[in-house]
Amino acid sequence: MTLPNLAEIQAAQQILYRVMPPTPQYSWPLLNRRLGLEAWVKHENHTPVGAFKLRGALVYATWLRETQPGLTTLVAATRGNHGQGVGMAARLLGLRAIIVVPHGNSLEKNRAMLAQGVSLVEHGDDFQESLEFARGLGAEPGHAILESFHPRLVMGTATYALELFQAAPELATVYVPIGLGSSISGVAAARNALGLSTEVVGVVSSASPSYALSFVQHQVVSAPALTQIADGLACRTPNALSMEAIWDNVARIVQVSDAEIAEAMRIYYQDTHNLAEGAGAAALAGALHERPAHGPIGIILTGGNVDRSLYSRILNEEI
Repeated sequence: MTLPNLAEIQAAQQILYRVMPPTPQYSWPLLNRRLGLEAWVKHENHTPVGAFKLRGALVYATWLRETQPGLTTLVAATRGNHGQGVGMAARLLGLRAIIVVPHGNSLEKNRAMLAQGVSLVEHGDDFQESLEFARGLGAEPGHAILESFHPRLVMGTATYALELFQAAPELATVYVPIGLGSSISGVAAARNALGLSTEVVGVVSSASPSYALSFVQHQVVSAPALTQIADGLACRTPNALSMEAIWDNVARIVQVSDAEIAEAMRIYYQDTHNLAEGAGAAALAGALHERPAHGPIGIILTGGNVDRSLYSRILNEEI
C-alpha cells in the first residue's frame, strides 16, 4: 500500500481544521517519572467525538461526496468511535448515516452515535458480522460504505501524527494501538513524509491477537477477539491492505493483557487526570510493558469513550 505523502496529509488537515483545531500533545511529569524517560502523549481524546476517528471519517466522507454523484447515505460498521466519526461527518456534509453495531455493544457509545443523528442497526455477534451486513447496505443505490480501513482514512489519521511530530522533540519511538490499522498507518505516513527515523510500534490486546500473529507470520491470520475492556482492539480478521502498510513500516507489535490495559487507564487518570478508554490506553500499556531504554517517546491516546460502569470498576481495581 502506498501511504499518503506530505501534501496529501496537509490537504486533509485543511478539511479537518474547518471543524476542529489540532489536538494537544503534552509531556506529563508524573508519567515521565513512571516511565523513566520523556514521553509525549498525543491527546486524541480531545476531539469533538472523544477519539481520533473523526479525522479519517471526515476526509473519507468528503471524498465520497465529491466522487459519487447522487450520494445520500453513508454506511459503516463499528464498535463505537468510527460510528461517531461517520455520524458527525455525515451531519456536517448534509448526508444520512446508517451505523451497524454488534449486539451487546457499548450503550454509551450507542447513545453518542444516536446523538449525531445516525440510524443505528444492531446486527451480529461481533464486529466482523456487523461489517458484512453493513457492506450489503452500502451497495444499495445512493449509499456508500465507509470501510474501517481505507487510504482516505489513513490520510485523515496521519494529520494527528503530523501535528505530533512537528510539535514534539524528535521521537525515538511512537507506540500506537491497532484496531484495523488506519491509525498506525497514518503515523507511519507522517513519519515517512517528514523523513524521520522514529520507530513505530503497534500495540494490541493479547486477548485479540490477530494483528500480532499476522505480523509475525507475514500472512493474514484470524484469531478470536476476546478482550473485555478494549472493544476498539477487538478485531477477529485483519484487513489485508492495512497489513501491507504494517509489514512495510512497523518495527514490531507488542501484546498487552486486559489487566495491563486497565492499569494504564488508571495511570492516565492518576498521572494526568485524563480519561482513556481501553483501546486508548493500550499504547501506554505497551510502553510500560516494553520499558524502552531511550527517549523521548510518543504515546497515542486514541480515545476516551469508556462506559461509566466499566470505568468505575477499573478505577476500583475490580478488573
